[in-house]
Amino acid sequence: MDLSSWFRRSLLRKSEKTKNPDPSEQTLLPRSEEEEQLGVTEELIDHVKSFTLDTFKNFALPDDEGAENSPTTSSKTQKDLSEWQEKHATLVLSKVKELSHLRYKLCPGYLKEHQFWRIYFLLVKKQVAEYELRAIQLARLKEMAVENEKSTNSIAHEVEMSEAKQGASLALPTP
Repeated sequence: MDLSSWFRRSLLRKSEKTKNPDPSEQTLLPRSEEEEQLGVTEELIDHVKSFTLDTFKNFALPDDEGAENSPTTSSKTQKDLSEWQEKHATLVLSKVKELSHLRYKLCPGYLKEHQFWRIYFLLVKKQVAEYELRAIQLARLKEMAVENEKSTNSIAHEVEMSEAKQGASLALPTP
């Protein structure tokens, strides 16, 4: 799935939910907590509102266009944004209409979608770095917990199997 279609679909779903909210559907986090975890603060919103067309047009991207030739996923599309960045981008687009308008004017005519988001995340790096780092740390902790659970379960199975073998060998009469 390419990045632009993902954003269109996620924004469409979000707008449909706000028009026809499902009372049985409960989000895991209250809105303000989600915004806090994704780094969408009033300071960030004010900073993003100051962006202009020229902010993006005149931004010199670092010379690593070789990244476009980098290894891709199995579906032959490059994963440009992390899961946290995708959630952040969706939320900030819904909260800051000015950014949404800039994106509409710039993509794909002047910038490619992945270039727009690279520039955006470089511009807001100071405001969101600690939030992204915290999300990465939480994801790693969850992975470690899952791995620990898996190893604990496999050790328990090994113990049960060895006890069963030992019990079977004791039950066999020796000739």
